[in-house]
Amino acid sequence: MTDIGLVGFGRWGKLIFRDLRSLGVDVHVAVPGSDSQHAAREAGAASVCDSAAKLPDCAGYVVAPPTVLHAACIDVLAPRNRPIFCEKPVTNDAHAAQRLADTLQERLFVMDKWRYHPGILKLAELAKSGALGQIEAVRTYRLGWGNPHKDVESLWILMPHDLSIALEILGTLPKAHSAITQIPGLGGEDLIARLQNDGEPLTVTMEISSLHPAPKRSAIVIGSKAVAQLASSYDDRVLLAPRDQGQKPQQIEVGTKMPLLAELEAFVAHLEGGPAPKSSAAEGALIVRRIAELRALAGLP
Repeated sequence: MTDIGLVGFGRWGKLIFRDLRSLGVDVHVAVPGSDSQHAAREAGAASVCDSAAKLPDCAGYVVAPPTVLHAACIDVLAPRNRPIFCEKPVTNDAHAAQRLADTLQERLFVMDKWRYHPGILKLAELAKSGALGQIEAVRTYRLGWGNPHKDVESLWILMPHDLSIALEILGTLPKAHSAITQIPGLGGEDLIARLQNDGEPLTVTMEISSLHPAPKRSAIVIGSKAVAQLASSYDDRVLLAPRDQGQKPQQIEVGTKMPLLAELEAFVAHLEGGPAPKSSAAEGALIVRRIAELRALAGLP
């Protein structure tokens, strides 16, 4: 049986643990705090310790503590020469992210779950097949209320999702072009950002906010022939609408498989000899770099 070391057993770590156990994996948990350690034991952890350094030798590791601890945990586990799957973003520091990518290369991957979302996979398929014509724009909306992460501003938690969506659909990320904050002093919680390469018409526009009481998650791909949209994160279908607005949008069913489970399946399969999961260390570092560039364009410290 495959065994995995999991660093972190918080709100998201518990879900990772649940899905790994559903895949038949023995999970060893590293988490500080007696209450969290007790919860991990009660949930069925194979073993529990208080730090990544004390985890046993495992087939691979999943890193999911607070964002500001990602790089340090990866550094502790790197000498074991095992694959590491890190919750996004790989760090909130562009230099550290690039260092990790250069050092670990094919042993480090990033948990960009939206690259496994069936609706996003369908948008990418439609874009790459030519069904939409020439791709002119990708637009995403990630609007919600509050930031449960106390270590970093919500931009670091939300924007990696939308950058990974653009990466999955386009196969690359255009340059950071512009970014504006609508709320003085709260740019890290509310931002509109744009990616665009010099001399090219294709744009990627992202609206990110933790100041919207009514949540909205949506991704739209605009092509010269048609437009495709995942209207909501839990939708089991995407809409395909010809640019000729006299025709009704077509609904394409995509299923409801949860992306967290799908990405963990991919990692477990990789540990058992299968292909690498999506979002390499280099791609993770690129996403962190784009966020840093867009923050700078918005005048954020």
